[in-house]
Amino acid sequence: MSRLSIYTKDEAQKTVEGLYKDVERRIQASQPGICPIDLSVSFLHICRSQSCGKCVPCRVGLVRLEEEIQKILDGNGTMETLDVIEKTAEGIYFSSDCAIGFEAARMVLTGLKGFRDDYIEHIQHGRCSIVKKEPVPCVSLCPAHVDVPGYISLVREGRYQDAANLIRKDNPLPSVCGYICEHPCETRCRRTLVDDPINIRALKRYAVDHEGEIPKPVCAEPTGKKVVIIGGGPGGLSAAYYLARMGHSVTIYEQRKQLGGMLRYGIPNYRLPREVLDKEIDAILSAGIKVHTNTSVGSDVDVRDLKANYDAIYICIGAHVGRKVGIEGEDAEGVYSAVEVLRRIGDGDKPDYHGKRIVVIGGGNVAMDAARSAVRLGAESVQIAYRRRKNDMTALPEELIGAEQDGCEIVELHAPTRVETDENGKVTALWVQPQIVGDIKGGRPSPRDADMPERRLACDIVIVAIGQGIDYTRLAEESGVSIRKGGRIEALDTSEIKDMEGVYAGGDCVTGPATVIRAIAAGKVAAANIDEYLGYNHEITCDVELPPIRLDDHEPCGRINMKEREPSERIHDFDLMEYGFTEEEACQEAGRCLHCDHFGYGSFKGGREEKW
Repeated sequence: MSRLSIYTKDEAQKTVEGLYKDVERRIQASQPGICPIDLSVSFLHICRSQSCGKCVPCRVGLVRLEEEIQKILDGNGTMETLDVIEKTAEGIYFSSDCAIGFEAARMVLTGLKGFRDDYIEHIQHGRCSIVKKEPVPCVSLCPAHVDVPGYISLVREGRYQDAANLIRKDNPLPSVCGYICEHPCETRCRRTLVDDPINIRALKRYAVDHEGEIPKPVCAEPTGKKVVIIGGGPGGLSAAYYLARMGHSVTIYEQRKQLGGMLRYGIPNYRLPREVLDKEIDAILSAGIKVHTNTSVGSDVDVRDLKANYDAIYICIGAHVGRKVGIEGEDAEGVYSAVEVLRRIGDGDKPDYHGKRIVVIGGGNVAMDAARSAVRLGAESVQIAYRRRKNDMTALPEELIGAEQDGCEIVELHAPTRVETDENGKVTALWVQPQIVGDIKGGRPSPRDADMPERRLACDIVIVAIGQGIDYTRLAEESGVSIRKGGRIEALDTSEIKDMEGVYAGGDCVTGPATVIRAIAAGKVAAANIDEYLGYNHEITCDVELPPIRLDDHEPCGRINMKEREPSERIHDFDLMEYGFTEEEACQEAGRCLHCDHFGYGSFKGGREEKW
């Protein structure tokens, strides 16, 4: 009888597993702008090395596929080569025995469809069509293209005012973004190749928290041109800031009592303190911007009068209307939209939820904000009903974790079916249908009804947080702007509205609900294009001398994350939840930057004062 022994990894296996982790890090840190065909052939080579070689499609087909794609990269391919690649990939996809083969072929077929123009460019001209305009990953992935390495180096030197000024060259709301930005700049940070991405948002917050008084914006000579901004959210404020700095006379019309848009009426104080928001807005308005609040364009002000009295119009009304679920009983007393609840809180009119059982429908950041706010308003219990899995929620992972820490219960894979009411029409429960995950569509598994009975979630209040719409009726009727499918204003990438001279639109009312930094970027782009339309070519510059490049940043070092107040303490108030860095933490984290703006492709940028 043979003896069994416990399996122990040998040194070779340990090393291979470590190399796999290195490859994972390289893929995670893959920057925008790389050649997609080169990347595809590299992935294909990995797939080929994983093949067991049992079936011919894998053993022979993947080798042949890689050779044909490499032929195109070497400048020896033709349009016939492209046909061979497609037919070979299809053959492997339909005949391979296992996932290694058919998934490798699927990847090639997806690439042929998704970036066919790049294949053709290589065949016809022997070059890649990708233009490396912003080769620094963090700068490229920031919608506003803020000079991230620049201000990180200034934080490292303790020059916080200069760091904040450098940010404001491209983003006039650095404090807001330091507190609540979704930090897309961190997703492809090359520091991931060494250990973990730099905590860019935390360093931004440290800079603005320690800059002192915000300096008054320096404006160009008055041009005599007048621009009106319809909407005082982050996009409108950004456009107004840059247009005012260019010397134009700017007026903002805002429907609500105060400026800020969803920054004030959608993000709770425990994430973005109102005093921080107000300070930043006051600094923007100090550029000489006129403001009319509590004024609805289309009702209180005629759009035709604005067209007659202003040289250009920028529409950025945001998305402030809560969407309905479309279930029985959703108009009952006790059913509210998350937008409505958060707006009340933003205006200081906090509802009393003491002793109330709350169910929130949705799985995004707004749902988490509504649920966590309900806890702070004294709710007896808070459940979050979501028709997909927890892993498929669109909320940031830290928001989801924070909601659970605050005491919210996630009821995943349960789709709302109807609202139950009592004889007085008040909510008593939300009925939900258990779901089972199904086919993957759009990157996420689509749920379907499970063979299980409905479940009753007893509650007093239902808060709906499944997205926001745009209230454009009167504005569209009077201005003549066209509305496309989905209820969004139709505008070009330049923010211009086709066939409407001098009228621009941007932000959530064009793209649908998006992030704060995207709204800021839209306002910045609109300002530059309006300036050009008015006959000018102003450039916003920042005369900040950057520190010399350091060479002591290559040793692996752990990422520092910001700490939070204990859940048992923070759930009783709306005070700021997240602690900022200490000076020691900020200095160490800033010291991890690899200076991609100076080395590699970053050295080809051609200076930091590029035109937008």
